Amino acid sequence: MSTDPWGRVDDDGTVYVRTAEGERAVGSWQAGEPEEALAYFHRKYDELAGQVQLLEQRVKGTDLAPAQAEASIVKLREAVAEAHAVGDLGALTARLDGLSELVAHRREEVKAAREHARAEARAVKERIVAEAERIADETTHWKSGGERLRQLVEEWKAADRIDRVTEAALWKRLSAARTAFAKRRKQYFAGLDEQREGVRAAKERIVAEAEAIAGSTDWGGTAAAYRDLMQQWKSAGRASREVEDELWARFKGAQDQFFQARSAVFAERDASLAANAEVKEQLLAEAEKILPVTDVRAARSALRHLVERWEAAGPVPRDQRDRLEGGLRKVDDAVRRAEEAEWKRSNPEARARAQSTVDQLRTSIEQLEKRLAKARDAGRAKDVKEAEEALTARRSWLEEAERTLAEFS
Repeated sequence: MSTDPWGRVDDDGTVYVRTAEGERAVGSWQAGEPEEALAYFHRKYDELAGQVQLLEQRVKGTDLAPAQAEASIVKLREAVAEAHAVGDLGALTARLDGLSELVAHRREEVKAAREHARAEARAVKERIVAEAERIADETTHWKSGGERLRQLVEEWKAADRIDRVTEAALWKRLSAARTAFAKRRKQYFAGLDEQREGVRAAKERIVAEAEAIAGSTDWGGTAAAYRDLMQQWKSAGRASREVEDELWARFKGAQDQFFQARSAVFAERDASLAANAEVKEQLLAEAEKILPVTDVRAARSALRHLVERWEAAGPVPRDQRDRLEGGLRKVDDAVRRAEEAEWKRSNPEARARAQSTVDQLRTSIEQLEKRLAKARDAGRAKDVKEAEEALTARRSWLEEAERTLAEFS
């Protein structure tokens, strides 16, 4: 008799395997020793154990689908239960039970992942529908709006599917939004044609008025009228491109006719004013000699007489007006600043405030110097540092205050 823990061979050659439920006949061996029979059925067991190990590797090491994995486990479980083999069949069954638990856990994970994916897909499609409805309700950029709606449809197609009822309801809303957008766009362009006809009539009136005053010699009033007509033109909106171009050419032609005539008259007038410009050039040179201001009263008096002569000289050509007037204004500004500085220097209240500031700082510095000396004598390094920093700051302030006070001297 064999002493194998997992099986035995009976006297009649029947081979048994030992299990938790008891012995079970697994085959017959008529030729050879019992040990050879057990070795043969052990090899059968090893083959079965190899299949279990291979399945374990597939389940644990790959993304084998839970349904496929469970089918393989069931098949192997039946093979183990009916195995014509000798070995620890209970251990194989336990390993298969462990695999079943692992597959069940993975099935729950897959289910959760699928539900999460569906929730994300639903959120994506709800976002797509919401944006489509917003475009349908609000957008007036028709080209970009239509293109965006086409993109949203492609995004919908690329997204994962969700449950049929929700999918159908959301698609119905998306289709309704596209239809509403197309309808509103059609209504807009129909109204636009009507609006453009009104713009054409308004601009024809503007052009007629512009052409009617093109020959006017009321330079100021007519220029103002053209500015008003230009504002009306801009406010009227746009007609169709062909009408817009034709009307603008007529409007600009009338405007150019007037302003060219005005420019010619002004150019002739500017030529007659050249002598006035020469006088003002000389007066500006005299005014610039006032600078820098050393005697405020004398400078103001001289500038006053120059201004009287300046006004008497008369107008100058427009292309020189800004330069000449600006030059005289700079001299006047310099004299005015000198007057303000003089007033500040002679202001007794400001001088008193400056003196008070200087006195306070000097007193503060004296007190800090005493505090510093005491701190040094007592060996208080922290107090010494604080006093030195405070002294440095106040001495800097005192220098600035003394400079301010000196300006009043």
